[in-house]
Amino acid sequence: MISMKKHAVKKVIALASAGAVLLLAGCSSPTAAFSVGKKSTTVNEVQTSVNNIMDARKKVDTTGMNLQTGSALVEGQVQFLLISQLLADTAKSVGITVVPAEVASEKAAAIKQVGGETALPKALVGAGIDPTKVDQYFTSVIYSQKLSAYVQKAGVDKTKVGAALTEMVATIATKEGVTVNPRYGTWDPKSATLVPADASSGAVKTK
Repeated sequence: MISMKKHAVKKVIALASAGAVLLLAGCSSPTAAFSVGKKSTTVNEVQTSVNNIMDARKKVDTTGMNLQTGSALVEGQVQFLLISQLLADTAKSVGITVVPAEVASEKAAAIKQVGGETALPKALVGAGIDPTKVDQYFTSVIYSQKLSAYVQKAGVDKTKVGAALTEMVATIATKEGVTVNPRYGTWDPKSATLVPADASSGAVKTK
């Protein structure tokens, strides 16, 4: 099970996005952080996630934690929100769904693993997860798991599941069309990362 261990979010993002071929262009609206087809995520939504994470850090002991700051934090949230959308759309294209009960079960198991509800806030901070997007995070985890099972069932060797899943996501991304606001930089399909110009350039700030 993928839980809220250090770098957990990065693993989900990397699995879905490595090598993805995305269409790069400035978003048509200056208020959009990125768009997938006709669905847009706004700069304000990214800002809210960053603020939520920064506020959560003030409530726990972060001693010894290697936490993202500045543009790296912003980039991480943009990537998470973008890949979450692409995972959902990829799953939908092959008839895969996730129901609330599955999300609740996955979350409950993770909470038990980190030491219970009282330990959850610190675990979320350590993993760089916006506390208001916990359900979205676990939904993405389950989509990734189900899509991995789907490609294995189709005959893909276990060692090539990640590459097959990447190809599926890339196909959906190309079909729907993905645009990224230039203020966040550009998407590098070879390394599957956002290459930031200055991700905080007046649009999103960490405090």
